[in-house]
Amino acid sequence: MTDQPSFTVLANLLDEVEIPKNGTLSRVVFNADGLRVVLFAFDTGEQLTDHAATVPAVVQVIKGRLEMTLDDQVVEIDPSSWVHMDAHLIHALVALEPSVVILTLQRTT
Repeated sequence: MTDQPSFTVLANLLDEVEIPKNGTLSRVVFNADGLRVVLFAFDTGEQLTDHAATVPAVVQVIKGRLEMTLDDQVVEIDPSSWVHMDAHLIHALVALEPSVVILTLQRTT
């Protein structure tokens, strides 16, 4: 018996989270095969303070605009942005407007 390849479709990621008033929301939307995908929704001015992931990570904005600090460099990111971070890189986010971000974490084997 062989395992059949499978797939997951999330037709509209913006339907998976609601931007809270005066807050931040996170929701895991996928967690399998060494991949963890988390949606974060931020109201304007909300933030994630300095932190680091223990595995490589990718950040993609699907709505809004944020200021992201990567080590000591500050960049503005929006839906045209893509950010890869090595494990243990200190980073932070501040929402400049209501925003939704995809965080993809890849566990190493």
